[in-house]
Amino acid sequence: MWAEGESEGLQTLGIVVVVCSSLKLLHYLGLIDLSDDKIEDELEMTMVCHRPEGLEQLEAQTNFTKRELQVLYRGFKNECPSGVVNEDTFKQIYAQFFPHGDASMYAHYLFNAFDTTQTGSVKFEDFVTALSILLRGTVHEKLRWTFNLYDINKDGYINKEEMMDIVKAIYDMMGKYTYPVLKEDTPRQHVDVFFQKMDKNKDGIVTLDEFLESCQEDDNIMRSLQLFQNVM
Repeated sequence: MWAEGESEGLQTLGIVVVVCSSLKLLHYLGLIDLSDDKIEDELEMTMVCHRPEGLEQLEAQTNFTKRELQVLYRGFKNECPSGVVNEDTFKQIYAQFFPHGDASMYAHYLFNAFDTTQTGSVKFEDFVTALSILLRGTVHEKLRWTFNLYDINKDGYINKEEMMDIVKAIYDMMGKYTYPVLKEDTPRQHVDVFFQKMDKNKDGIVTLDEFLESCQEDDNIMRSLQLFQNVM
C-alpha cells in the first residue's frame, strides 16, 4: 500500500501538471520569450479566420497588460494562422513534449477545459483567459479552473471514475518516467486517498467547496499554485 505522503504527492503533481503543461503550450507557441522588438500598437487581423476581441476588452477581462496581449497574440497568430486551435493540434503539441508517453487523453481533457464554450476549437480569447487564471489568478480562480478540468462531465462534481481517468491520463503522459513504477492498482489507490482527503461528507463525490477547502489546507498544493506566478 502506498504511504499517504506518496499518494498526496500525486494531488500536488496534478496541480503542477495543469500549469506546467499550459506553459509547454506557451513555449511551443513562442509566447513566453518577450522580445525587445517593436510591437504593433494594435492586433494584426490579416489572414486569420477568427478575429479576436479588441485589446481593451481583453485587457479588462484578464490580468495581462496590453503589451503582453500583443506579444501573446503575435505568437498565437504565427503558429495558428486560422486564429483557432483544435484538439488534434493540442494532441500533437503534447506528443512532442512527452515523447515517451501517451499524452492524448490528458491533452483531450485539457483542451476541453480551455474550450469553455464546447465549440471544438480554442480561440485566442479562450487561450488568454485560461492563462490569465493559471498564471495570474487568485488561489480560488486557479483551483476552480483545476476543478473544472477534473470534472470531466461538467455536472459540478468530481466522482471516482472521473478522478481515475485523470490519474491514468497523467501516468500515461509521463510514460516510462513515472516513478515509482506504476502497478496495476496504483491509480485506484491514488483515487482512494484523494477521496479520503477531499470528500468531507463521505458521499462518494467531491464538490467544488470540498475541493477548495481541502486544497487550501494543503501547503504543498498552495506552494505549487505559486510556482509560475512570474513566468511572464
